[in-house]
Amino acid sequence: MKIRTITSILALAIVLAKCKSSNKGTSFEEKTEQQIKKDNKMELSNKEKVIALLNSFNTGDKTPISYINPEKYIQHNLAVGDGLAGFGEIMKATPPQGFKANVVRAFQDGDYVFTHTEYDFFGPKAGFDVFRFEKGKIVEHWDNLSEVTPPNPSGRTQFDGATEITDTSNTEANKKIVKQFAEEVLMNGKMDNLTKLVNPTKYIQHNSAVADGLDGLGNALKYFAENGLVMEYDKVHKVLGEGNFVLTISEGKFGKGDHVSYYDLFRLENEQIVEHWDVIQPIPEKSEWKNNNGKF
Repeated sequence: MKIRTITSILALAIVLAKCKSSNKGTSFEEKTEQQIKKDNKMELSNKEKVIALLNSFNTGDKTPISYINPEKYIQHNLAVGDGLAGFGEIMKATPPQGFKANVVRAFQDGDYVFTHTEYDFFGPKAGFDVFRFEKGKIVEHWDNLSEVTPPNPSGRTQFDGATEITDTSNTEANKKIVKQFAEEVLMNGKMDNLTKLVNPTKYIQHNSAVADGLDGLGNALKYFAENGLVMEYDKVHKVLGEGNFVLTISEGKFGKGDHVSYYDLFRLENEQIVEHWDVIQPIPEKSEWKNNNGKF
């Protein structure tokens, strides 16, 4: 049995619902849209375009569709057909109550924008989305989605926790720290630098089955070992970040050996990982794919 993880344990999920911001009851995307209206004579950033696109689930606004390149939209959600036609088929299946999306966190790294979103999309879901831009238009999309689960043993949900982006001058250094953690600890089980990479006294966990701290991780790994379960990271496909937040997209096996995609979001302080959110999604057999672009 191989257990190569120290962090991810249960699936998060895609949920586009409505989280309110802590100050005036105004949601993240509402604030952003207010700013967009204020600056409507200025070109939107790629991050603002993605937030507007996801928020259009709530508003019905058709304008954000124009942010997608109609000639080139590569889809990596394997349950959706390629191009705008595939996107349109999903929208045709919209239930009477519609779809809802609440962008809890949004980040930009070069041509990539990635979001952590609470959805109501055929039921409550938690999700991460990644969009790639060319010349100001969205040309590619990846995501990981799963059902919303109850709070974890420490009482934390899949969406709460820090949201403020800081330390923007150290984005690349933070990405290197997380990449080292993913490759040494998650992929190869090397624990030599664990307490250097992860703050041993302040590690906040949002995985639904794991408590805070390294003790919580240890207990989860023990459960997996005693029950013949696996958590393997075989390949890290992408490392994206903005400031103190870094997202890794990885491939591996989970539970009874299911082929899965791991999306792990980490927050860092003083060059150490201090907080973690994740979504784990099974990868279907190729015969079930609705496009041929692959998950990664």
